Amino acid sequence: MSFFPRRILLAIDGSEEAALATEAATELSKNTASEVHLSYVLPTPERLAYPHHYSREVREETFEQAKKDAGEWLAKQAEQIRSGGGSVAEEHLRTGRPDHEIVSLSDDLGVGLIVIGSRGLTGMRRALMGSTSDSVVRHAHCPVMVVRKDPYM
Repeated sequence: MSFFPRRILLAIDGSEEAALATEAATELSKNTASEVHLSYVLPTPERLAYPHHYSREVREETFEQAKKDAGEWLAKQAEQIRSGGGSVAEEHLRTGRPDHEIVSLSDDLGVGLIVIGSRGLTGMRRALMGSTSDSVVRHAHCPVMVVRKDPYM
């Protein structure tokens, strides 16, 4: 029996904290022979900040370009993990609420660990904005590693 997960879901969003989570998942993958499933969640087209005067066609074209750009970015992140010695099984681009999509994907894949960055919101900002990592911790059916930037560095 191994205490280490065979599958890790790394949820990233381009933030500095997500870069730290990528480093952590890479090290875990390398040291435990686990495979990493890399995920990025785009907001739904309705939640993207389009000017209201844009036509539906322009909004759809913009969203399609955002999906293309996100897929290319995910591929670069996967290559970074591989070059660091980690093993990437698959890249997953989803659309929707990040917390819901991350938990749903973790269930679909049967992962043993979710690795996610946290911006460390506090007080009123967290109450107003919510926290993706907090929601994932509360709803995931597996352990969650939340990676934060060290405030003392």
